[in-house]
Amino acid sequence: MPPFCAVIFDLDGVLADSELWWNQIDAKLLAEYEVTYRGEHHRNVLGVSYRLATEFYKKAFHISAPIEELMRRRGEIATEFFANHVGLFPSVNETLEELRKMKLRLAVATSSVSASACPFLERTGISSFFDVIVTGGQIERGKPHPDIYLLTAEKLALPATACLVIEDALSGVAAGKAAAMRVAAIPDKRFVDGREYANKADYVLETLSQIPALIRRLSAAGNDKPPV
Repeated sequence: MPPFCAVIFDLDGVLADSELWWNQIDAKLLAEYEVTYRGEHHRNVLGVSYRLATEFYKKAFHISAPIEELMRRRGEIATEFFANHVGLFPSVNETLEELRKMKLRLAVATSSVSASACPFLERTGISSFFDVIVTGGQIERGKPHPDIYLLTAEKLALPATACLVIEDALSGVAAGKAAAMRVAAIPDKRFVDGREYANKADYVLETLSQIPALIRRLSAAGNDKPPV
């Protein structure tokens, strides 16, 4: 038996190679409010909820528009980009297939809105791998709060300690840890310093394809029963 019953994936930067596109999404959003943006605040909004991201931009650029308007437009722009530009990371399908063969349940917990996340999962052909998909619109408090991971575990009908979280952003790592889950981080070194993750995540990986081997290694080391 593996040491976990389920693996919960973040979407952006883990399954979807989308982080570079988020700079363009936010540049298009901010241009509507006469702000020239070149991605200089990418790390400030990496992995956080739409609300926290738009609150940051509103304050940083002194935008007078209400948060609800900024959130709505960001979601609309993101939906268009996810439909036409964003693709999967290499080895996503192979990794998900291998985890399924290991009898693990799989879930997605993403800060993205359903209108962009769910069509993307369908378009790329991976939606059927997941037992549960939870998006940012289903919770009040986004990452780094634990709410999205706690709701995902509830929908899986599993204790939090039986779930392994896969994240790329420190805010997501913090959310998983706050939910009492173990977290494997895959920092995208194009945007972040991987050394910052060493004392935050339980495990730090280079690629998605290393996840099955990590779970097998933990099982072989004696951690062979799912937590209850």
